Amino acid sequence: MTDRLQVVADLATIGAERWDALVAADAARRTSGDSAPVAPAPVNPFLRHAFLSALHETGCADLDAGWGVEYLALWRGDALVAAMPLYRKFHSYGEYVFDWAWADAYRRNGVDYYPKLLSAIPFTPVTGPRLIAVDAAAGVALAKAAMKHARGSKLSSLHVLFPAGDDEAEALEKAGCLLREGVQFHWTNAGYPDFETFVDTLERKKRKNIRAERRKVGEAGVRVRRVTGLQAAADDWRFFARCYANTYRAHYSTPYLNLGFFQRLARTMPENLLLVIAERDEASGTRPIASALVVFNEDTLYGRYWGEVEHVPCLHFECAYYQPLEFCIERGIRLFEGGAQGEHKMARGFLPVKTRSLHWLAHPAFADAVGEFLAREAIGVGHYVDELNERDPFKRDAGPS
Repeated sequence: MTDRLQVVADLATIGAERWDALVAADAARRTSGDSAPVAPAPVNPFLRHAFLSALHETGCADLDAGWGVEYLALWRGDALVAAMPLYRKFHSYGEYVFDWAWADAYRRNGVDYYPKLLSAIPFTPVTGPRLIAVDAAAGVALAKAAMKHARGSKLSSLHVLFPAGDDEAEALEKAGCLLREGVQFHWTNAGYPDFETFVDTLERKKRKNIRAERRKVGEAGVRVRRVTGLQAAADDWRFFARCYANTYRAHYSTPYLNLGFFQRLARTMPENLLLVIAERDEASGTRPIASALVVFNEDTLYGRYWGEVEHVPCLHFECAYYQPLEFCIERGIRLFEGGAQGEHKMARGFLPVKTRSLHWLAHPAFADAVGEFLAREAIGVGHYVDELNERDPFKRDAGPS
């Protein structure tokens, strides 16, 4: 049966049930390999129809914001066998693999770089499937179809950010993409019974600093509570959105996400959300002053969004790292993806992990120049990771297995 590629401008065309079934099938095959799955596999929350449609339908990632939805769906008869989240992008904001220098080189040579094609989850550097497929063959077929679509689009380039596993990178390289490496910092749960046991595995200076930071927060009269999306009240979400927007403004930037988006997630996927809310004790009661939002499933927690309306030293570390780490330990969550950049995470038990992105540029001369640059950059990334690993924060023989 011949595969058929469809370009989808609205996820409603596919529908939530069919999209989520494909995402679940992809997760199951990646978890079980050739074996029959014994239980439903954890699904990446950022690939859920609820998350993606919320981005599009609340105006955070739509055409007016510079994100033209152009998803690819591969059909085999009436069956959806593969799909790729894809956007026609009119700028490079909201990405975590930076190509501003490439865009500037195009501009200086009188060549249009925008619009471009981008496969990513808007505003988040989470790793995860970009070739979402029922089997490996369908994933390879989708990679080839994506390249054919990119060439036929007459746009400058195709960029696939933070794909999952070697198979996706290999399929996209074989289809004609260039590989780029980056670095994130991830924490692995070694089966710690509690937070203090984890802290005890770190070097003496790291242990001392973490305990001092937590103590400063308490001495400032601040207490912290955690509420899942199933427990959070409407006021909690309004306060979080206020913190998030306030912190963007403090950095002279415009927030990507809005209250409507967060409220939509609270309704449609509360089981994947955790709010951390910091409150200051006062004579009249408590007053919220900061908040963080993380996203999780049974296997992985993703550090995401943070904001404050009043600054307290070390409170960011408490809300965005220590409370989520405690949550991982309590729930038996295996991995905490700490987000983009940040060597400071190593002092808190996060270790460097290489990430990938794949890039295809239509202009032959620019493609050659970028390919040479990426080869040099990869050497630098390798040296950087080696240097980071020499600063392993754990006591000898005490790190995660």
